[in-house]
Amino acid sequence: MIVKTYGSAVQGVEAISIVIEVNVAPKGTQFYIVGLPDSAVKESERRIESAIINIGFRFPRFRTVVNMAPANIRKAGSAYDLPIALGLMAASEQLNTELLSQFTIMGELSLDGTVQPIRGALPIAIQARKEGFKGLIVPAQNAREAAMVNNLDVYGVTHLREVIDFLQSPDTLQPVFVDTRAEFANGQQHFDIDFNDVKGQYTIKRALEVAAAGGHNALLIGPPGAGKTMLARRLCTILPPLSLQEALETTKIHSVAGKLPADASLITQRPFRSPHHTISHTALIGGGAIPQPGEISLAHNGVLFLDELPEFSRQALEVMRQPIEERKVSISRARLSVEFPASFMLVTSMNPCPCGFFNHPEKACTCAPGSVQRYLNRVSGPLMDRIDLHIEVTPVPVHSLLDYSDGEPSAVIRDRVLMAREIQSARFSAYRGIYCNAQMTTSLLRKVCRLNKEGEDLLKTAMQKLKLSARAYDRILKVSRTAADLEASEQIKIEHLAEAIHCRSLDREDWWDK
Repeated sequence: MIVKTYGSAVQGVEAISIVIEVNVAPKGTQFYIVGLPDSAVKESERRIESAIINIGFRFPRFRTVVNMAPANIRKAGSAYDLPIALGLMAASEQLNTELLSQFTIMGELSLDGTVQPIRGALPIAIQARKEGFKGLIVPAQNAREAAMVNNLDVYGVTHLREVIDFLQSPDTLQPVFVDTRAEFANGQQHFDIDFNDVKGQYTIKRALEVAAAGGHNALLIGPPGAGKTMLARRLCTILPPLSLQEALETTKIHSVAGKLPADASLITQRPFRSPHHTISHTALIGGGAIPQPGEISLAHNGVLFLDELPEFSRQALEVMRQPIEERKVSISRARLSVEFPASFMLVTSMNPCPCGFFNHPEKACTCAPGSVQRYLNRVSGPLMDRIDLHIEVTPVPVHSLLDYSDGEPSAVIRDRVLMAREIQSARFSAYRGIYCNAQMTTSLLRKVCRLNKEGEDLLKTAMQKLKLSARAYDRILKVSRTAADLEASEQIKIEHLAEAIHCRSLDREDWWDK
């Protein structure tokens, strides 16, 4: 007897429906799984046999063939245990088959029949709805995540026996209901940190406000203990809230990577990822034998913070150059090619020299001559070229630390950022894929960032007197446009240009001679 059950394979951040055909014939005792399964799928026979026997059913001892179609797509992981087990029981006439065709079923089985959680429940649910299935059966730990998809009945199960009882009598389980919009709204603005915790550092907070308003990448450079990491971690609190579509995109990536918190069904805040500097280039960019999202994809729609930038391996830093520009990463293997989204703000920090005290107002630098330049040269020019703001962070004076009054809260700064983003959304509404000033192309830059005669003279003088590099020119125009948007100014004024020029410290040839 041939029985069909339905599962799903996750490739990248999308799912593909899989038909699992089970044929049990009274000829021999062999068990075959075909259709390009990996080792975890092939090993499922032993898990399934034990689970079926331990709940009081019999495992078919006949010639059994399990075909997973389409056969050209690799099936990986243990999440196919549950649909294969149900197919075996139905094919051996121990289970009613009427409802099997109406559900996508996924789950890993323990030897006692307990259903273990899986990865990628959200993209699987999206695909199940797209394919027109009535419902989805997944482990209970993944049910709320999958239930974020509307117009699909999602059933969470903890044991193989529950699934069997449900297929025999559908009233034994009730679908999980999640109010997607209420869940999204409730978790958006709850932050454990705030900019009002930061003492002093007014110019740095202003620079980060400009970065958030225009989506600009930023580099914080200063001595240890000056507050670089503290400031960077608060950047997400002033970014515009995630839209529901962005939240779903971000949740899909974290679901596929297995990084979704156990008690969360939807990521409602912009992610902040801060990998250690010993990270490999594969973990940063994504990949592996079965391609998985890397840190740059986990930071999609949020912030990727690289602390101690020169300590990262050269290879890890260089592989980021293309994703920063294209806002996606393509990973190709011999048999498949997947694409992960990677639209993130890059924020980095570093000491100005190996000892950390170059340009310190009070402590002397003990580094050997030339070591400061060699230290910064660990970061390549092409990568530095993709960072719009170079911000010098100086130590906080003692009198500022002793000031117990609260600073400006993140909510107030975020309101200004939102106003600037709304101006940019209207400006770029006719241009596909461009949502903020940092994404402007060179041709669009010339249209949007026109300067008056005084502005042209100032920029020309700055390029000559401060010995700014040619690559700083476009960055200055983009940042000055954002500074103007924060004041709702149609014209880029002198003060906006001056602020943008001030935030290109490392492009000055005389910076190292201070």
